[in-house]
Amino acid sequence: MLESLQERLARVTKTLRGEGHLTEYHIDSALREIRTALLGADVSVEVVGRFIERVRERAEGKEVLTSVSPAQMVTKIVHEELVTLLGGVATEPDFKGRPAVVMMVGLQGSGKTTSAAKMAAWIKEKKGLFPLLVPADTSRPAAREQLMILGKQAGIPTVDTRDMDDPEAIARKALREASIKGYQVLIFDTAGRLHIDDELMEQLQRLKEILKPRQVYFVADSMTGQDAVRSARMFHERLEITGVILTKLDGDARGGAALSVSEVVGRPIVFAGIGERIKDIEVFHPDRMAGRILGMGDVLTLVEKAQEVVDEKKARRLEAKLRKNRFDLEDLRDQLRNLKKMGPLKQVMEMMPGMGKMMPAGGPSEAQERQLRRMEACIDSMTPKERRHPQILNASRKRRIARGSGTSVEEINRLLRQYGQMRKLMKRLGKADPRQLKRHLGIG
Repeated sequence: MLESLQERLARVTKTLRGEGHLTEYHIDSALREIRTALLGADVSVEVVGRFIERVRERAEGKEVLTSVSPAQMVTKIVHEELVTLLGGVATEPDFKGRPAVVMMVGLQGSGKTTSAAKMAAWIKEKKGLFPLLVPADTSRPAAREQLMILGKQAGIPTVDTRDMDDPEAIARKALREASIKGYQVLIFDTAGRLHIDDELMEQLQRLKEILKPRQVYFVADSMTGQDAVRSARMFHERLEITGVILTKLDGDARGGAALSVSEVVGRPIVFAGIGERIKDIEVFHPDRMAGRILGMGDVLTLVEKAQEVVDEKKARRLEAKLRKNRFDLEDLRDQLRNLKKMGPLKQVMEMMPGMGKMMPAGGPSEAQERQLRRMEACIDSMTPKERRHPQILNASRKRRIARGSGTSVEEINRLLRQYGQMRKLMKRLGKADPRQLKRHLGIG
């Protein structure tokens, strides 16, 4: 997502490199490119207009005109204004009250049901609270069964509403059950429609009066572009939404919804769906998203993901082994597994500063992802002794490993060459400052 926008903005800064200072000519040229880039990304025309004016106002300041680095100054201004456009600061969800009711609204197909389950899992893991899922979409076939299945996968209890047809009766039952059993957060999944109609809005307004929700989250499919923005505005006019959840941010959309919805509605983007798995949801950080758009990467999110998957005891053992230059194939396998847990390779690489420009069009190929899996299979087919002492791998051992892993001797040899290169890198890392080594390994 947003790759074309990223490329255009990169061209803006590239044309300014080598210039001695920022002039009005440079500002006009840069703003024309930025306007074209934003409109090409399906950003709302009114939002683009306000954004360009804010950038121009700041770029024409006297302190900027004497700048010795126009490219850096324009990047800084655009980054800061993108952060403002995306909502300013991350909004930490508020779940005060017992139960704290979260009402999910949006059009059919936007991802409300999946987002409800993802958010429940996030609340349980990150906040340590006990959520209850309420399937109240009585209009879409199997919608309630879907949420019950997702809840079971995430280990979240779900109210069984399959024998009920009245959403208002479901709301009263859910409130009673949450109160009696002591659930701290109640997530209410409402019905959507293929288009906005009065019947839908009136039903949602009645449900809001019953539930008195702490949060009303509008769920928007980022791949629908300006339709998501128009829908968000209409839902806000009738329901006063408190925040937005953007789904499918990992998709191939142009990104206009992400860059428009917060500015148009005046409500923050709270969560972003970044994949299909239950755990593929994260708090939306405007500054980190702006960094990704400008090709600066997202190191903070990368570090957080690494800390989530790293076993600290194993990391400390690896630190000791690196100090003694004993990095072996078991350690390499552990690193491959940690990389897989962090998510798709493309997402991980996009978070690394500069890596977005080095990736092939469309990101890492399926062949590259498959190669990592085959490397792990090769190591799994070795004996513990072979993993710890790869130098004993002779021709017959390699043939046996290749048969066991469904690979070839050539792939075993390639793995050993890559391991040798990595071992040299780890040897240098082992000689690094202890604090720097701990940061690399995600320790404390």
